[in-house]
Formats: sequence, C-alpha cells, structure tokens
Amino acid sequence: MSAVAREYIIDPEDQARSELYDFLGLVLAKPADGQLLAQIAELRGDETPLGSALSTLSRVAAVTTPETAEREFNALFIGLGRGELLPFASYYLTGFLNEKPLAKLREDMAERGIERAEDRHEPEDNIASLMEMMAGMILGRFGKVTSAAGQKTFFKAHVEPWAIHFFTDLETSGTSVFYGAVGSLGRQFMEIETQGFDMLPN
Repeated sequence: MSAVAREYIIDPEDQARSELYDFLGLVLAKPADGQLLAQIAELRGDETPLGSALSTLSRVAAVTTPETAEREFNALFIGLGRGELLPFASYYLTGFLNEKPLAKLREDMAERGIERAEDRHEPEDNIASLMEMMAGMILGRFGKVTSAAGQKTFFKAHVEPWAIHFFTDLETSGTSVFYGAVGSLGRQFMEIETQGFDMLPN
C-alpha cells in the first residue's frame, strides 16, 4: 500500500505489532529471497506460543533455499491456472473473487486515505496487502495513527472473518514447509489480535 512517511511516538507493544504485520505482509507478497531467508534465520522467539512459532520459522528458514521458497510460493499461490490457496477475503468469504468483501474494503480504504500501490495488480483484499494496511494504520503511514478502536473496526470487518482460516490452511498445507511455518506464526498472531481487540469496548 502506498503511504505518506510520518513520524509518531509509537508504544513499544504497538511497534512490535506493526513489525509483525509488516513481516507477514512482506513474506506473503512474493517468494522469500536469500537475504530475507537469512534475516529470518537470525530471529529468536521466546517461550510463548507465538515465540515458539517464530523460533520454528527461524529454524526452517535456515535450511530453506530461495529456490525452495519460490517453488512453495508458486505451488501455493500461483500454480497452473491457480494455486492451492487463494489468499483473498472475497474468495474465503464468498467462494468467488472480486465480490462484496472487496467492494467494502475499497470503501473503507478510501475513507482512511489508503491507496493501492502502483506496483500491485492483484485485488486489494489479498492477505499480504491487509497485513500491510494494519501495520500502516498502527504507524500512521496513511496520514495519522489509527486509534485502537479504529484498528479494531478495520480488523473485525476485513481480517478476522477469514485470516485465521487462511493461516490455518497455510499451516496445514501438504505442499509447504517454509510457508507452513509462516502459516503457524500468522495463525498465532491473528488469534492474539482477535483476543486483544475483543477486550476493547465496542
């Protein structure tokens, strides 16, 4: 997503959340190259379920080649005609691409001043773009920092209804190892975010 660079004082917890959203957006937007794999291999998690998922991903990245990552990515998301998974909200929620969930997302993007990046051609309701949008709202990339209530509204409308399902499908895919570990990390994070937003008043 295109954004205006801004500087704000961000709470450390929110900074960590934005970094994880950005990371998921990056790793799901295109096949991981050698540099990204090497960076992931250096990451260390703690004893929490999320930290354990991060540690597992780190270990898998250390033995994954760029060629392997590209093969997995293509089999999962591109394939011959289509990949194993279609990482779009419209598909997960309606069974078809370019349906009402995408139209509603575009309305919300316009209201929030979020524009699709010029180098992106896929529908905006793909998982990578939604992860980037969440990070951008936390950091104020779209003109201002979005409040926790505003983040909750967006998350509940466009991410929660399908993201855990998608990441679970990715985690349990029989054709991926590296991206399976990405799926586990994403599922854990989405569950934490869901619980956190549920604790906020409506």
